[in-house]
Amino acid sequence: MATLLRPVLRRLRGLPEMPLRARSDGAGPLYSHHIPTSPLQKALLAAGSAAMALYDPYRHDMVAVLGETTGHRTLKVLRDQMRRDPEGAQILQERPRISTSTLDLGKLQSLPEDSLGREYLRFLDVNRVSPDTRAPTRFVDDEELAYVIQRYREVHDMLHTLLGMPTSILGEIVVKWFEAVQTGLPMCILGALFGPIQLSAQSLQVLVSELIPWAVQNGRTAPCVLNLYYERRWEQSLRALREELGITAPPVHIQGLA
Repeated sequence: MATLLRPVLRRLRGLPEMPLRARSDGAGPLYSHHIPTSPLQKALLAAGSAAMALYDPYRHDMVAVLGETTGHRTLKVLRDQMRRDPEGAQILQERPRISTSTLDLGKLQSLPEDSLGREYLRFLDVNRVSPDTRAPTRFVDDEELAYVIQRYREVHDMLHTLLGMPTSILGEIVVKWFEAVQTGLPMCILGALFGPIQLSAQSLQVLVSELIPWAVQNGRTAPCVLNLYYERRWEQSLRALREELGITAPPVHIQGLA
């Protein structure tokens, strides 16, 4: 196994920054950061990353590898959903990215209270997270699908904002249940099912009795959240956006639960 993965792991270091649209006509990389891998290498990476991600849910690098090596069919479904939606198709065409280099933080700060942009910025500040922590796609062997999973990662914090969930373990699990219903990505399903083993008895009871049913219902009701061009909705009221998507308020306040 070590022999099979050694060239893959070696290429994880020192890859140059290039546009996600970059392509190659040969057997080499199809886009920036792409690492071509065989089916066996993908299976080994999936198994190893799954074990590490379950052991430590905050290993975002392992969560990223798991998503890329197990989600090919599901990514095709999500891509097709985006193609059929006018807003989603525009996102696929224009390939917007969410990072501190693309966000106008001053503008977001100047927006009215309860606007999506202001509340998203508040979420980042309160939870001390940055959009720059999202790992680049590496193991998806299709440049358009690579963008789809990259977009999913970069709007993850937007989903926290929409759902009113913090970045605690409990908050992440609730968002994973919503994402599992919305996307069907295997990594989301695994996170939703196995993440709760780290919770206290009190938090587990609240999760099972109230938060999972709420997250599942909202995931089923809301249209595909990848079809939202969030960058063009910064000024929209968060309340209005939730109403548009059919997302209801959380049934309980989970701050303090772990």
